[in-house]
Amino acid sequence: MDQSSEVQTKEMGSRSVSSSHHHTLNEPYVHKVGIPPKQNLFKEFKATVKETFFHDDPLRPFKDQTRSRKLILGIQAIFPIFEWARDYNLSKFKGDIIAGLTIASLCIPQDIGYAKLANLDPQYGLYSSFVPPLIYAFMGSSRDIAIGPVAVVSLLLGTLLQNEIDPIKNKVEYRRLAFTATFFAGITQATLGCLRLGFLIDFLSHAAIVGFMGGAAITIALQQLKGFLGIKHFTKKSDIVSVMHSVFASIEHGWNWQTILIGASFLSFLLFAKFLGKKNKKFFWVPAIAPLISVILSTFFVYITRADKQGVQIVNHIEKGINPPSVNQIYFSGDYLLKGFRIGVVAGMIALTEAIAIGRTFASMKDYQLDGNKEMVALGAMNVVGSMTSCYVATGSFSRSAVNYMAGCHTAFSNIVMSGVVFLTLEFITPLFKYTPNAILAAIIISAVLGLIDIEAAVLIWKIDKFDFVACMGAFFGVVFATVEIGLLIAVSISFAKILLQVTRPRTAILGKVPRTTVYRNIQQYPEATKVPGVLIVRVDSAIYFSNSNYIKERILRWLTDEEERLKAASLSRIQILIVEMSPVTDIDTSGIHALDELLRSLEKRDIQLVLANPGPVVIDKLHASNFANSMGDNRIFLTVADAVASCSPKLVEEV
Repeated sequence: MDQSSEVQTKEMGSRSVSSSHHHTLNEPYVHKVGIPPKQNLFKEFKATVKETFFHDDPLRPFKDQTRSRKLILGIQAIFPIFEWARDYNLSKFKGDIIAGLTIASLCIPQDIGYAKLANLDPQYGLYSSFVPPLIYAFMGSSRDIAIGPVAVVSLLLGTLLQNEIDPIKNKVEYRRLAFTATFFAGITQATLGCLRLGFLIDFLSHAAIVGFMGGAAITIALQQLKGFLGIKHFTKKSDIVSVMHSVFASIEHGWNWQTILIGASFLSFLLFAKFLGKKNKKFFWVPAIAPLISVILSTFFVYITRADKQGVQIVNHIEKGINPPSVNQIYFSGDYLLKGFRIGVVAGMIALTEAIAIGRTFASMKDYQLDGNKEMVALGAMNVVGSMTSCYVATGSFSRSAVNYMAGCHTAFSNIVMSGVVFLTLEFITPLFKYTPNAILAAIIISAVLGLIDIEAAVLIWKIDKFDFVACMGAFFGVVFATVEIGLLIAVSISFAKILLQVTRPRTAILGKVPRTTVYRNIQQYPEATKVPGVLIVRVDSAIYFSNSNYIKERILRWLTDEEERLKAASLSRIQILIVEMSPVTDIDTSGIHALDELLRSLEKRDIQLVLANPGPVVIDKLHASNFANSMGDNRIFLTVADAVASCSPKLVEEV
């Protein structure tokens, strides 16, 4: 090794392994594959833990700060309101007031309807838009998200709860289980945030969420046919077959034409308002205020015509006053404890997935960072407190958050304004909702959930990834034709199946030389790329672990067999060198090294030379630690495929 090489090695700060022992003046210089210096085991473990759980470096702001400043930063980290309140001004206040009033007009009628989805009395929907938004305003880091009950979580909670307790016969026990589930939903969310395990929600893929949401939207809309058509006896099942059978079975005596007229008229009005708001962004407030206008007009119409005497079903009584405490109603022992825990974990995860997705969407639109773990703690805290104040699971609502954003909100203070309006409603206005027809609530929910059916996203998923489309449709049909739980199970199962498939069956590719370059690329992507005579170049496109090492070895040998058969049929020279391009191989374990060792021995029996190109720092370190590099020969490990081809078969390269 000459002096210049030693200088280069010192500058790299690493040991080197010779790619070729000698070179002459006529041969190009072959660079060496660097080996990273040995790290302290504790430091390596510490770095891995930090990258896994603290990749965002949350303690960075605390560096080089005084003790008092660290205390202030700590309080601001837990309660972000103390951070943004310092820069609060009249302009932001005006924007938040308008946004808060706008989303309040939307949330009040929605909350009454969503409570019915969860099989709870209407006031519990309003309770859930009073306390949780207040807690979130102090602890949440999103400026745009609007908190309250949402359709999908309400349906999911209602379905899971009624599988355990009948909401009509055992109303009190059902309500207690709902509070218990809400408590454990909050505990689950806060725990994930505190332990920085937010990456777990990413296991539910975007495609699965699109399918699940679309299926849930159709299920919710079908459930509303009971109130929309005025049917008194309706199936408790949620699948489309049972619902449609129940609808058509009651067509002769169960349908009420006055109810249908009210529902159809106001549904048309609501859909027109949404169309107007989408067509002209200046009219964003029209679809926001349309539900409240519908409730006021329909309630007045029923009151003056006494349509309730003609069979039009009405809300009747909504309890007046703010949330009563419910700590003593939560099951902390007995059979219902585990049931509440199970339901709470499922509902909490779905609520978390929806809220984080919404928060990230609006954060990217306004170009600010959203701390996912802080969001989880905030959502968890508000649901824990909510469970103790007669609320059920609340989360971020996409429709309300979109209105909040369009109305010009600046901070989470808009949630406080909304909460204040709900407080006034509970204290003074709830008796006025007595004659509100159920048909109008059904119309409001149908118009709200139609936005969850994202056909454009489904088409895009089909174009991009067919396996993702299978996950999307699996979740969709699971919810529509079975139950919400089945749909959710299918969504999670297919998401995991995709991960397992990608891990256990990674892609491999045959590389060829791109003309007039020293670059080697996939011959399927670059048909003009030419193979090097006597050389087979294979690229492995993933880390090599116990789960895929045997497959990778067998796949490489299969590539080799196929190539040898092709060459034999064409009467061309046989393969003498197999080059494995390892640039995409980020890591390798003992099973992977064992598979490489088996591949080496198998090739030696065929009189074929194994060569490795560009193994990464982790891989080359492990190849040396296992002594595999020495057993195969240091001079058969190269920095690039071009170096490997030039050094091992210079004559073949000249022929090409």
